[in-house]
Amino acid sequence: MKAELLDAETELQLAYAWRDQRCEKSLHRLITAYMRLAISMASKFKRYGAPMNDLIQEAGLGLMKAADKFDPDRGVRFSTYAVWWIKASIQDYVMRNWSMVRTGSTSSQKSLFFNMRRVQARLEREAASSGETLDRHQLRQMISTEVGVPLHDVEMMEGRLSGSDFSLNATQSVDEDGREWIDTIEDENAASSEHVEANHDTATLRNWLVEAMCALNDREQFIVRERKLIDQPRTLESLGQELGLSKERVRQLEAAAFGKMRKALETQSTEVQNFLL
Repeated sequence: MKAELLDAETELQLAYAWRDQRCEKSLHRLITAYMRLAISMASKFKRYGAPMNDLIQEAGLGLMKAADKFDPDRGVRFSTYAVWWIKASIQDYVMRNWSMVRTGSTSSQKSLFFNMRRVQARLEREAASSGETLDRHQLRQMISTEVGVPLHDVEMMEGRLSGSDFSLNATQSVDEDGREWIDTIEDENAASSEHVEANHDTATLRNWLVEAMCALNDREQFIVRERKLIDQPRTLESLGQELGLSKERVRQLEAAAFGKMRKALETQSTEVQNFLL
């Protein structure tokens, strides 16, 4: 509060010195003079639960951004220009730290976050003074119209402002042996028995495939492997060029190989049918 009060002429001189000569002393003097403005604005956001020191720090960052971008040729006082940057910096900080879930990112959501409760209280007072009773849906619609945001944004913001975050490891009761909240979340992973069954089925299918492949000669195994058992199957034409065969001949060998594999599996038909059932 002991910082100097700058008149318009001195303010312009400091702004020109920083913009044109990048004089850090002028920048420091300009920021120091208006730090009381930043602190005053930060104090208006204490009701959102953020530490005052952090609010002042964010206000100071906004003030420095304003000083860096201020154009003295526009004919406006620095304080008038800095107010927007200070407020924006504080609001961004409050919204980032309100919840682990991102509260909002658009200008309309930001406006709703900082104005919803005030608008809601005013609408409720006006309705009470006229003897009206507003239900939740009517109130949400009126807030939506007043603030100029979609109704679903009002519903979303109402839910996020209604409560704060809490740890999933917190107990549901005061007892030390009480169940934690995380225990109530459904486990989306497969049960252990399902893992065992899946691994068993995979191993069975792999064994059948190996036995069926053993019924093929080396060239047929190569064709089947390159056509069906790799991530990017090769074309008949590319295999034909490598093997010195026509595309039609490769197709015939592939069909013959599948026929041999089918016969090999038919010898285990009873086991295969039971597995598929």
